[in-house]
Order: sequence, then structure tokens, then C-alpha cells
Amino acid sequence: MPRFAANISLLYNEHAFLDRFAAAASDGFQGVECLFPYAFAAQDLAQRLRDNGLQQVLINAPPGNWEAGERGIACLPQRQVEFRDGFARALDYAAALDCPRIHVLAGLAPAGAERAALQATYEANLAWAAEQAGNAGRDVMVEPINPRDFPGYLLNRQDAAHALVQRIAAPNLKVQFDLYHCQIVEGDVASKIRQYLPTGRVGHFQIAGVPERHEPDVGELHYPYLLNVIDEVAAQCGWVGWVGCEYRPRLGATPGATTQGLGWMRQGA
Repeated sequence: MPRFAANISLLYNEHAFLDRFAAAASDGFQGVECLFPYAFAAQDLAQRLRDNGLQQVLINAPPGNWEAGERGIACLPQRQVEFRDGFARALDYAAALDCPRIHVLAGLAPAGAERAALQATYEANLAWAAEQAGNAGRDVMVEPINPRDFPGYLLNRQDAAHALVQRIAAPNLKVQFDLYHCQIVEGDVASKIRQYLPTGRVGHFQIAGVPERHEPDVGELHYPYLLNVIDEVAAQCGWVGWVGCEYRPRLGATPGATTQGLGWMRQGA
């Protein structure tokens, strides 16, 4: 089975955030990812990682005003200074947490904006971010996200993400392959794993059940098969990475909700 990382922004939400590290370790996770760590001091997060023998495998760069509905600013021409300041902050956190990957959210296309200008800004920001991250020994992730969850999001498809990475041609710019988003937008998930994982452009996987984004054993995707495909192709091409569990527990924030929903992972152990 792949190495699983608990997304502690979505999982264990019956606990205060800093207590989720211990909860994830107690359930056997060796890695964690989160959306935005910036509400907490980096040294406090690093201490929780050390205390629980965990690796931070992924964080997101600051997304703009998330509470107001922004979903990244990398594609917005008037926000480049803010983007660079935010990415520098992400690099500081990644260093403190020994986190190898930073996901850059593309952002939503404003109504009436020229897509070519948005794309050009996005690519310029990614090239700059990849250079800064490379100097620090980090990878930058781009993730196709479905437009049902994020209406207007600039990047939706695997082929577009891989073409983007190829155009920029930075060795540390990778695709974050979320099987949930891929199924909603494109389907044919197993074939896309076989197509893209051997290219060296996939830096991280994420999983969730479709369509409700609950545990992966609920919904239309057959995860035992898909995880075996990842294992098979990874063994053939030498890929070593993580699969992030980025889903919302069916039982919500009730005590033990995340732990009770991990039967799918225990069965594959």
C-alpha cells in the first residue's frame, strides 16, 4: 500500500488543531498535510511533529482571503506582490516544518478577465516560485481542481496541468494528482495514473470518495484497485511519495469520527 498522510485540516476535526497531530499518529499515520498552517507559530507545529514522530509532507501557500471566497491569487495580475510575499512566508514555514512540498492555488478567473492574461500571470508566478523553492530544496505543486467545488477555478484538467509543468520546465514543479477532482472532471482515473506517474511530473496524490468527499470506501471510485495501480506503477518507475487523505469524515466532528472511518486503510494494511 502507498504511504498515507492525514490531512489534518479536514480529518480529526473533533479535536483542536494542535491536538490532531497526536490523533493522526495514534491511528498509524506517519505523515500529515494541511491546508494553511499560518494561524499557528511554525515552532509550535514543528514541536507537534517531533513529539508524534510525524513528517509534514505538504502545505499550501497563502490563498488570499479564503473566508471571502478567494481560492488562490497566483493568476491575478494585480496581486503579484502579495503572491510573492505569501510564497516567501510559505517557504519559511516549509523550512521550519521540514516540509518538501508547497501547493500554489491558481485562483478563480474574475468575470470578464482575459484568460490569456490570467494564464500568463499564473505561469510567471509559478516560474518565480519554482526558482525560489528550488533554492530552498522544495517542490512546488499545481493541482487541477473541479469547477463544481471551486466554480471558476483556472486549472481543472490533468492534461492542462502537465502541459503547464512542461512549458515552465522547472524540475521541482510538479502536479498534485487528486483522484477526487480527476474523477469529477474527467474520469478514467486508472488510465491517467498509468499515463502520468511514469513521466516524473507527479509529486503527490490525494484521495476522497466521489461525489460527497467522504471516506474513499464510499462512492463511485473503487479505491482498492486504484491504490494497487499506484503501487504497481510506482514500483515500475521508482516513484516514492505520499497519498494525502483529504476527505471529510461521514460522521463529521463527532468523537472518534475519523478513526471510525479508517476501516478502508486498516483492511489494506
